[in-house]
Order: sequence, then C-alpha cells, then structure tokens
Amino acid sequence: MKFIELLRTAFQSLKTNRKRSFLTIIGIMIGIAAVITILGMGDGVKKTMYDKFGNSKQGQQTTEIGYSSVDMGSTVHGFTEEDIANIRTEFGSEFKDVKIEHDSLINSKMTIGDEEKSVSINLEKKPEKSINLIAGREITKQDLQMKEPVAMIKESLAKKEFGTAQNAVGTSISSNETTYRIIGVYGGGSKYDQYGTKGTDVVVPYKLYYDGQNANEGDVIKLTFPQDAPASKVSKKIAKYLEKNGSAMNKGTYTYYDMEKELKAFSSQINMITGFISLIAAISLFIAGIGVMNMMYISVSERTQEIGIRLAVGATPTNIMLQFLIEAMVLTVTGGLIGFVLGAGLSHLLAPLLSLGGGIKIKAHVTLNAFLLAFGVSSAVGLIFGILPARQAANNNLIDILR
Repeated sequence: MKFIELLRTAFQSLKTNRKRSFLTIIGIMIGIAAVITILGMGDGVKKTMYDKFGNSKQGQQTTEIGYSSVDMGSTVHGFTEEDIANIRTEFGSEFKDVKIEHDSLINSKMTIGDEEKSVSINLEKKPEKSINLIAGREITKQDLQMKEPVAMIKESLAKKEFGTAQNAVGTSISSNETTYRIIGVYGGGSKYDQYGTKGTDVVVPYKLYYDGQNANEGDVIKLTFPQDAPASKVSKKIAKYLEKNGSAMNKGTYTYYDMEKELKAFSSQINMITGFISLIAAISLFIAGIGVMNMMYISVSERTQEIGIRLAVGATPTNIMLQFLIEAMVLTVTGGLIGFVLGAGLSHLLAPLLSLGGGIKIKAHVTLNAFLLAFGVSSAVGLIFGILPARQAANNNLIDILR
C-alpha cells in the first residue's frame, strides 16, 4: 500500500472511534502545552534580561558603572559631564564610548505643599494604557512631546497631602527648579503599582525631567568596548578611579557590576528551573503515551477481522504494521501541534504577570526550537508507544484469524 493510502486509512479508522481518539489526543496535548508554556516563559525572561542588560549589538561589549548615594533621598548625582570628560582623558584609548544613562524609575525629593518629601518617580516616555484613573486626566502623547510640566500622583499621596483626590488636581509640585501641575490622580491596580514594593508616587514626562542640567547628570554610566577588549578589567579600573576622583566620591559609592557574568548565572538558574518543571510535565507525556499504547492494543483486538481481510487480499505484515503505527503517530502529532498552539498562547498570557521590578515588562518568547521540540516529542511518543501494538497487528496469522 502507498503511504498516502495508509495515511487515509489511518484517519478513517480514527474517525470511527472519535471519542476514544479525542481523549487520547487530550493527554498528549496537555503534556506538550505544559512544556511549551514553561519554555516560552523561561525564554521570555532570559530574552528580556539580555535585551535590557546584555550587549545589544554584535561586535561590541557594554558595561555599566553605578553610583549609590549614602542618603537615599539625595538629589546629588554620581556622574556629571566633568566626570565623563575625566574618564575620557584617563581611559579614552581603552573603550569606544561612554555616556550617562538615565533611569525611568528614580527616587528623589519633591516639594509637595510646603514640605520637601522623598518620593518614587516614574518618568513617562509614552502614554501608559493600564491606568486606574481616580480624578483628572492622564498624561497624553502631546504632553510628552511638548515637554509640558504636568504630573500625575498616586491616590494615597493625594489624600495624605490634599485631603481628597479631586482636591489634588490643579495644584502643583516641584523638583529641580521645575514646577509641575497635577492633572490626574491614579489608584490601585494601575501599571505603576508594579514598580517597586509600594508602587510609584509621582509620574512626570521623561524628556522634561532630563532637560537642561539634569540631562548632563545621572547615577549610571554606560561604557562601550570593542568585542575583544578586556571590558571587565577596564571597567573595574574606572570604578576605582571614580572612588578617588569622582564628583560625588564623598557622598556615595561607585560600583561596577559585571552584568554578563550575572546574566549567565541568571540564565543558568532559569534553565535549571524550566528543565526541572519540564521534566515533571514530561511525566504526563509518559502517562499519555501509555494511553496511546492501550488504545492501540484495544484497536488491534477489535479489528482482527479487518486485519485478516487485508492479509487475504494481499497486504503484507509490513503494511499492517505501518497502518497501525501511522494511526498512533497521527494521534500524538495532532495532540502535539494543538498543545504547541495552546502552550504558546498560555505563555503569552501568563508572562506579563511576572514582575521583575523596576518596570521591566516580560514577554513570552516561543522559538522555532520549541515548535520542533513539540513536533519531535509527540512523533517520538507515537513511534515508541505505537510500535508494540503495531507489531502485534502485523504478527497476526491469517490461518489463525480464519479459524
């Protein structure tokens, strides 16, 4: 029999027992979906971290040196244009570029009412969609582009300082000689609640906050090196130089973080976790494989007469074995493909629920390798657990069947 004919016969046989086939497919589907969901989320976390902290371009390396102030509410920054100029003078031949990096989430002091308070500030680059607006309006795209001095504050802060959320709208707060007009108040459940343990207190435009003097100051510098340069060694030298010569050396500490080393360790931990959970999920695949074998044994015993007729009209034992083996593989591959689609969908739904702090948004990352894994594993399950029932069908003796 030709392969196409065997495939068509397999589908017809499975359609005859739709409920039994469907229940068998579900077992494979659940196992594959669980594995793909875990892999998609794990790969998504790793990709997000590498995109944010790793080397973004091929052919170069990037490192960062951070500054931590002794006073958490201090407005003094660790790096100025003077520090950048000094670094270029002392180490300019050892790297390609150095620049001040600006965070989107900072802790700083703002004047609210008549008092200066330490608050967490989210610097908005684009309008946020997930906002639980209590009063006023949101910061718009036009506000951001035009650097309008507007702000939104958290409901708890508004009630504490102004009595009610509505009273806060229209008042002003100030920071770094810039006065912001409060245009809105947001409550719990907003996207800003994911930043830090208590959420963000104030939201202001990113471009406006880092305009003027603030654009030339910061607490992190980013160094870019050629691919073959000793980036870690040079970065440590620069950090030690800043400890003795930095503009804020007496008010905090300068620290070099080997992000590549940290990312590799983090990636290794994620791989161990996803591998362990995937191993647990694989147990369900083994159980589903037993279900496939059981179904095929029942099918062989129920179709003894069909097997005898096929042998009588010229089918070879190999044809019989291939027919039942294909039936098993059709079941498992179908379950595997459905499971892949389900797992990919679940990973994209669940990944955003993960929070790494600092406003880092996690997105699932389902790769071609994940698809090949789903297809390959489901095919292997059909082949392994279908071979014994298929051989039993092929070993049926025509004389014994006729008796």
